Amino acid sequence: MSTVRRSNEVDIIRMAALIGICVVNVPFMALSVESLFTPPDGFYDKSVGFLVESFLQLKFFLLFSFIFGWGMAIQYKSAESKGQSFARRYFRRMIGLAMLGIAHAILVFSGDILFLYALLGTFLWLIKDFTPRRLITFAAWMLPLSMIFLTILAVLIDAVMADKAISFSALGGASLGGGFLEATQARFTDWPITFGFLVLLQGPLALGAFAVGLAAAKTDFFSENSDGYNLIQQHLPLLIIIALPTNILYAAVVGGIVPETYEILSLLGFVLIAIGAPALSLIYLYLFIRLSRMIKMPHLLVLAGQNSLSSYVAQGVLAGFVFSAYGLGLFNSLGHAALIPASLIIALIAMVFVGVYAKIFGRGPLEPILRKISGN
Repeated sequence: MSTVRRSNEVDIIRMAALIGICVVNVPFMALSVESLFTPPDGFYDKSVGFLVESFLQLKFFLLFSFIFGWGMAIQYKSAESKGQSFARRYFRRMIGLAMLGIAHAILVFSGDILFLYALLGTFLWLIKDFTPRRLITFAAWMLPLSMIFLTILAVLIDAVMADKAISFSALGGASLGGGFLEATQARFTDWPITFGFLVLLQGPLALGAFAVGLAAAKTDFFSENSDGYNLIQQHLPLLIIIALPTNILYAAVVGGIVPETYEILSLLGFVLIAIGAPALSLIYLYLFIRLSRMIKMPHLLVLAGQNSLSSYVAQGVLAGFVFSAYGLGLFNSLGHAALIPASLIIALIAMVFVGVYAKIFGRGPLEPILRKISGN
C-alpha cells in the first residue's frame, strides 16, 4: 500500500458528512414510528422531508463511508511507521468499533452504523491489496448488488406495511420518548430489525464506498489536480443528469407523492437510488474539495471532523437528551421542518464540544478508547 498523506480536505469532508448524517438521523430519534412511516400533511413538513430524502439521505452516509475506506490506508501507514502488525491492529480496531457500535445502538441510537462498519471493514480487508482499478471495479459491482438488496427491502416493507396497526405495534418507537430505561429497552428491541434494514439499504453501497475511498488513497486523490479529481470534474454534467432524476424520484416514492397504485414506478424509484445516491455523493465530494481549497474552516469544527467517532456519538447523545423524557421531552412534538434547525443546532453543539475537548486533551473522548483497544 503506497504512502498516503493526511489531508485537511478529508477532515472537512468528514465534518460536512457528520452534519448531513445528523440531519437525516434526528427524525428517527425525535418522531414516533407512525410519524416516520406516514407522509406529513403540512406543506412545509412535506417539502422539507422531500428535500432531505432527495439531497441528504444516503448521500452523506456514503461520503462518511468513502473517508472510512481512505482511512484504512492511513492506519496502514501508521502501523508501518511504528513497526506494528497491521493485521493485528486493524482487526482489533474492528472489534473495538463493533463493541462501541453495540453500546451505541442500545444506549443511544438503534440506527447505529458503527457495528455495520466493523462488519464491512472485515470484507474490506479481503480486497485491501487490490489495485485502484480493481477496487473501482469491485465498487461498481456493488451497485447491482445494492439494487437486489433494495428490491428485497421494498418487498419486506410492503409486507410489514400491509397491516399498519400490527407494524407500528411491533416496531415500537413511541417509547423512545420515555425515560432512559424505557428508551433503552425500545432501542434494544428495535435494533435487530433496524440493523437488518440498514444492511439491505446501505450495506453494498457502504462497502463500495469503502473500496472507492481505499482506491482514492492509493492514487493520492486529494493532491492538486489528481487524476481522480479531474475525472469527477470532467464527468460532472453526466453525474448531474444521473443524480437529479433518480434522487428526486426516490424522494417522491418514499414521501408518498407517487401513488401506491404505480407499483412499477415506485419500485424503480426506490431501487435506482443505488445509482443516484453514489452519483450525488461524488458531486458533493467534488464540491467540498473545491470549498475546502477556497475557504478556511473553523479549527474547532476541523478538530471535530478529525475525531469523528466522538462527534457522531455526541450528536446522538445530545439528541436523546433533547427528545427523551430524561431530557427536554420534545419527542414527537416537532415536525419535519422544525427538525432541520434543531438537527443543525444539535450537530454544531456536539461538534464544538468535541472540538474543544480535542483541543484541550489532544483527542476526542472516545478515540483514545478505540486506540487502546487497537493496541496503538
